[in-house]
Amino acid sequence: MKEIDARNKECPAPVLLTRDMVEKQKPAKVTVIVSNDASRQNVSRFLKSMGYVVTDEAVEADFYITGERGQESNMPDEAPKPAATPKPAATDDCQVRKIMVMVTTDRMGYGDDSLGLKLMANFIRTVKEFGPDLWRLVFVNNGVKLTIESSDVVDVLTSFESDGVKIMVCGTCLEHYGLSDVKRAGETTNMLDIVTAMHLADKVITM
Repeated sequence: MKEIDARNKECPAPVLLTRDMVEKQKPAKVTVIVSNDASRQNVSRFLKSMGYVVTDEAVEADFYITGERGQESNMPDEAPKPAATPKPAATDDCQVRKIMVMVTTDRMGYGDDSLGLKLMANFIRTVKEFGPDLWRLVFVNNGVKLTIESSDVVDVLTSFESDGVKIMVCGTCLEHYGLSDVKRAGETTNMLDIVTAMHLADKVITM
């Protein structure tokens, strides 16, 4: 069994270390030790995508994530790349684009904070006007506060997910603000996934 000690390493280092080990050595069993829940979720999701059966255990302040492949498991030769969302058929000769919206704050603009909060909530409710072009909503830094249970727009975000829009929420940011346990919308993710999504997108809009 292979073991990776990724404790106290910043995102996306735990996933990158795991990916390198899996790609180069293809171990039948691997255990990754991390220090926070965001890294636990990211490493677990990666190992599952590579065909491992994953279990995890909390030991004092750390998490031990173990991935094991059975004899019948088929492991991909390479780490999977995030799949591009199939584009709906174009209409009126207009090609649908993949637009990624990165939300870096829970308020819009500078000046009156209460106004800024209202404006950002209105933006989230209105961003669906992008139609089928809306491909990813990514929340980082203070923007992750829009995805928690007390957010005014969390129901809007969950409805977006139901409509097929992938919502990505920075795990490091959730940990920083102590919000991991109250996130209610989106998938906890890491910087590697965010950068990959930026590369795949036809257009990135940052708020």
